[in-house]
Amino acid sequence: MNDASTLPTTLVLLGAGKMGSAMLRGWLALGMDGHGVTIVDPYPADDLMELAKEHGILVNPPSGTISPPEALVLAIKPQTLEAAAPDIAPLVGANTLVLSIMAGKTIANITQRLPKAKAIVRAMPNTPAAVGRGITGAAASAGVSAPQRAAASALLSAIGAVEWLDQEDWIDAVTAVSGSGPAYVFYLAECMAKAGEVAGLPADLAMRLARATVEGAGELMFRDAATPASQLRVNVTSPGGTTAAALDVLMDPNGLEPLMTKAIGAAKRRAGELSG
Repeated sequence: MNDASTLPTTLVLLGAGKMGSAMLRGWLALGMDGHGVTIVDPYPADDLMELAKEHGILVNPPSGTISPPEALVLAIKPQTLEAAAPDIAPLVGANTLVLSIMAGKTIANITQRLPKAKAIVRAMPNTPAAVGRGITGAAASAGVSAPQRAAASALLSAIGAVEWLDQEDWIDAVTAVSGSGPAYVFYLAECMAKAGEVAGLPADLAMRLARATVEGAGELMFRDAATPASQLRVNVTSPGGTTAAALDVLMDPNGLEPLMTKAIGAAKRRAGELSG
């Protein structure tokens, strides 16, 4: 639930790339006071600087001048964590919530490099966060209090839905399904468009039809969240019709389901390799 009252009053955002910026815009839209926000990013974009100026956000203050905040959001590239850790460590206070969206970095990885961090939430958002329609899987360390969990929920729900995970090791599967998932959907649109060309359509028309179909189907699922995807499929499938003919191919024992299972399995294995 998007509840501004549970947002932290002081926050340091480390890394303001696409995902970090999307989160920041979501927090501000919820009503977070920019005067309590500090951004640390070596190459802040011009639009980010304009946003910071508009909301009174501090950007790249001198090293050693930042007090430990209520929430520290790690949105830096995961491969930079080890080198950056000595500079990050002083930002962690006894009551600081550390929220990480770094792919592949486990709670144990973060604890090892930031030993004062006791309350850590590891999260995996996806790229539709840029339009407020992301989905994030999140796992909390044992030291996360109920108010800190509520704060993390508020921070993450600013960019879309949040699913709390009972086990941190589920994040590899979350990464495979939803973290990487937008690329699968985009590829589906590509394949539909190419098939449309084979069926005789001009390439630009086939792509417009494919894109609009994926967009519209996604919106139907969003607006009718109570109806299972399987039932939505049945609702548009007339027995013996054109949709049924296509689904006979896609739902063949060697069709889309086993291929998607194989693809997501490969993504999950790679996520595990990256997390060490």
